[in-house]
Amino acid sequence: MNAVTSPPALADADSLRVREYLAEALRLDLVGPGAGHELAEERLPGWVRPSNWYLTGFLVPSDAPPEQRSDADEDDPLDETPALAGLAEESSEERTAAKKGFFPSSVGLSFLVPDAAEELTVTVRWGDYGKAGHEGPDGDTLPVWQREPRERTVSVALSKAVADHPVPQSGGLRVHTAVRPVDTARLAGLAEGTRSVSVFLVNNRPSVAGRPDDPESGGDVEQSYVFQAELEVAGPVPFVPRPDPRGVLATEWDDQVADLHYADVPEYAVGHGTSAEWEIDEGECRVLRTAWIPGATVAKTETASVPDAELSMETLGTLADGHAASEALQPLVVRYRTWIGQQRDGLDALGDDRHAVGEELLRRAGMAADRIERGIGVLVEDPDALHAFKVANRAVARALRWRSGEEAPEWRAFQLAFILLNVGGLADRRSPEREIVDLLFFPTGGGKTEAYLGLAAFTIMLRRLRRPGQDGLQGAGVAVIMRYTLRLLTLDQLGRAAGLVCALELEREADPARYGRWPIEIGLWVGKAATPNVMGRKGDSRSDTARTKTRQFKSDPGKPMPIPLESCPWCGTRFEPASFTLLPDDDQPSELRIVCANFECDFSGDRPLPILAVDQPIYRRLPAFLIATVDKFASLPFTGQTGALLGGADRFDGTGFCSAAEPRRGSPLERPLDGPDLVIQDELHLISGPLGTMVGLYETAIEALCVRASEHPDDTSEDPVARPARPKIVASTATVRQAQDQIQALFARSLTEVFPPPGPDRRDSFFAQVVPVERVPGRMYLGIASPGRNPKVLMRRVWLALMGAAERAYRDAGGHRNERNPADPYMTVLGYFNSLRELGGARRILEEEVQNTVKTYGLRKRIGETRGLFQDRRTMSEVVELTSRVSTDKVAQARARLSRGAHEQGRVDSAIATNMISVGLDIPRLGLMVVLGQPKTHAEYIQATSRVGRVDDKPGLVVTLLNVHKPRDRSHYERFRHYHETFYRSVEVSSVTPFSARALDRGLAGALVGLARHADATLTPPRGVEALAATRVDIERALLEFFIDRVDRQPFADEAERAERLLCVRSRVVDLLDSWLTVVEDYRDANAEVQYQKYELRTPRPLLREMLEEDFESPHQRKFRANRSLRDVEPEVDLYIKPLSASRKDGG
Repeated sequence: MNAVTSPPALADADSLRVREYLAEALRLDLVGPGAGHELAEERLPGWVRPSNWYLTGFLVPSDAPPEQRSDADEDDPLDETPALAGLAEESSEERTAAKKGFFPSSVGLSFLVPDAAEELTVTVRWGDYGKAGHEGPDGDTLPVWQREPRERTVSVALSKAVADHPVPQSGGLRVHTAVRPVDTARLAGLAEGTRSVSVFLVNNRPSVAGRPDDPESGGDVEQSYVFQAELEVAGPVPFVPRPDPRGVLATEWDDQVADLHYADVPEYAVGHGTSAEWEIDEGECRVLRTAWIPGATVAKTETASVPDAELSMETLGTLADGHAASEALQPLVVRYRTWIGQQRDGLDALGDDRHAVGEELLRRAGMAADRIERGIGVLVEDPDALHAFKVANRAVARALRWRSGEEAPEWRAFQLAFILLNVGGLADRRSPEREIVDLLFFPTGGGKTEAYLGLAAFTIMLRRLRRPGQDGLQGAGVAVIMRYTLRLLTLDQLGRAAGLVCALELEREADPARYGRWPIEIGLWVGKAATPNVMGRKGDSRSDTARTKTRQFKSDPGKPMPIPLESCPWCGTRFEPASFTLLPDDDQPSELRIVCANFECDFSGDRPLPILAVDQPIYRRLPAFLIATVDKFASLPFTGQTGALLGGADRFDGTGFCSAAEPRRGSPLERPLDGPDLVIQDELHLISGPLGTMVGLYETAIEALCVRASEHPDDTSEDPVARPARPKIVASTATVRQAQDQIQALFARSLTEVFPPPGPDRRDSFFAQVVPVERVPGRMYLGIASPGRNPKVLMRRVWLALMGAAERAYRDAGGHRNERNPADPYMTVLGYFNSLRELGGARRILEEEVQNTVKTYGLRKRIGETRGLFQDRRTMSEVVELTSRVSTDKVAQARARLSRGAHEQGRVDSAIATNMISVGLDIPRLGLMVVLGQPKTHAEYIQATSRVGRVDDKPGLVVTLLNVHKPRDRSHYERFRHYHETFYRSVEVSSVTPFSARALDRGLAGALVGLARHADATLTPPRGVEALAATRVDIERALLEFFIDRVDRQPFADEAERAERLLCVRSRVVDLLDSWLTVVEDYRDANAEVQYQKYELRTPRPLLREMLEEDFESPHQRKFRANRSLRDVEPEVDLYIKPLSASRKDGG
């Protein structure tokens, strides 16, 4: 063999073909050629042994000495940096078992066969490498490794429980089988006589002393290895699908639905030391095989169109009257009900249990149809609701035109249906639908954001129409709160939400008599890492004030901007130093005014952008739309002005609103401002664990304040506007399980409805359909494990192969000359890590090893190849990082750079991230991700990997590197295909326990003080803490009412637990109030004044203390430790360094 066929050119390829090339390059580079491949008789350079050239896919002799069983540095971990505490956006990683890993000597499969199966045909395929000579360019004979493809067949009878079969002419390979009966009585659905069979291929070749990497040990060591080992099992009788106990024994509703939905996705085999693949022909499986690099493609979900229904935003924004609204929207309901009927006709083929599940699913779909129809009815009967609906449509359309250039913006059917579903609960406070938490459940990238932005626009405008008093001031205040958990997610949504608010403000300006003279604004209420929380003043040396950041940016435009937005949300023009102005002056500013630098933009010159990004102006101006992180609500007990965000501001001074925190400022309003009408909780699955528990506890105070803000002495009418009510809550997620319990624990709402309701077929919910991968490429997943190898070696080799192969494809397709190069989505490798510890070790490898090696990686060729798999590549020196330890401005810069193509300046070759990106990173260009280890939760894995391949013409490729010495990684590797075909089924149940004993220890004091401070005006100012004695009876009654009611609405296992928790919370509330009085009295006896926290006023002593403070003067003070962040409950330990000199002074 004198030449090797070169890989095919990719000049005319599309991105799908490029993705296939990358996958093939990985398999050829890490495992080698399989049977029938054009490289089956390849020759490798003699100076590199096959066990070094290939990373995995080979078996060493079972009696090989220890020095042949693993890499010399196999147990050297990837994580080379110390753990970094206090970085809450990162997960803790699973620790590897403390034992050395070895190269495998066997691989196998386990599967089920029916009683009729008597014999199986086992085919073994592999490659042997032997030393040979090759004539070099100078006529010299050069050593090479010549591959010889091998294939042998063994017939296996199933009559013996255990059997051992030699593989003919293999030099010592054996096929080992084990047959066991299955307890069919325990596993319903299996036929009598079903048996479990395990088949293993074992390398029993004689081992040879020496190390594979020792040039003095001769060639015999490698010749005892079995490369590209493959085991195929076939039988004349179809194999039996492995039953899933989660379906067979399901008692939970979600498990029963999953059993119905995935009944047609069987698992036929599981691997041992490798993964399993199978072939299905006409619904039956007769062939199984092992796979060293298993693959699976997850199909995409597309929104469905609804004929006859009007989806044009601009048409809906100009509806003439209620009759026109009914004609435009009613076909949506008619078509939905027709679909429900068609689905019911198909239930007859199901068994009794699944038939009942299908009927219940369709009943819920019918309820959704009824609610949509009632929403249309509200628009027909209520002129204010119809008008707000029309303005919302116009505003969303206008924002989309400006932001994305859409010529004729249209709703997706599910978005419009979701808005109509919630119209009733928002328009009528007495409606039972206001108490329902509507969960928008849709895959990532499906358009959830636009759905609830439309709902937010409707809510804001309806409030303005319903509260026209005092030139519209009565309609001011925070109407919508949109809450997130991660900084990146908040920043990503800010631009879209701000564009919508810009459109609403233009609508208001065009008709201030109808919508009020107070502007419609949006506020970003997050931590100081993202926005300046204070304005600052002359003499203030802090670097994080709005004044300092603005002055720095004006003097040096290379500095970070004072707000996390880098460009105008209306026209997209980048902000310049002149865009930011401190008002009324630089010395004592009270407002940060932002204008667009583009004079043709609507928000330039004298018309500022309606954006507030500093806490102090947010508290004064009370933006209609508030975007916040859940953490920020921990400031309720610490800051008196925060209560106004939840309603109750009762005065106005011409420039803003005033609340009880400023008792002598402004003129009284006719009535206090209402609390929020709508709360949007995005990415609900992230509100779980310790964070979710604390959020649920603080929700007691948040909801109580929202309700009290809407209570007024004159609320005796039946007017739905005047009736106090809890806010409407909507949530969204792409990964959820048993959401009812989670939402009840978080929000104390007993009714949760998922929208769109799933149908009996998981692939069709009327509003969305799963698209076959033959029509639209799905996201491809590849799993790679290399037992016996150092994880660092695996990561380095995979990264090099992907970068080198992508460069080859990029060059073939025209390189930089082709701005639409199909390989561009794969020119950036986005690495996902489970912890900062592992990310830190990987960063060094990428910067020092990968970037140097990839420059010449095109030299990695087989003998005779003129054009290898890879191309030399010059990379940017910087590896971009997206983690919580990176500043907000750098995160924004990284996101912008990731959007740049490979031909653009500032491109990104490698980016590394933790779970910060699992939500909120929406960059259509990205197509390639490497995941280092199975993430801690299935939801995190699904969410993170959906960051790539978000558009149809740039199909995503996810390469998951798994460590088989970690039990979870091994399980996912050995069942890779079935797991990915059903991974939505594996999403974990979220744990939220806000009133557990430990949660009360950590959070009750903060929640109680926050509620008490803002519920009673006399307690709200900083020194209002001293006024508790005068209001003790009333405030205790109110607090007990709120907390006891909240506990009583929690999901408990039984009534005994409920009673115990009620008693515990009651006693703790009373005890905290007693201690509060005692602390105040003790300070008063010492002639000291008291305030809530030490930073509000200069001299008074604080009631609230930080969690780690120790200088408590009494046990009563210790009870008032409170979190400034709801994430402070995560399991971490702060270390303090004690200087040596101090130790000596102590006598140490």
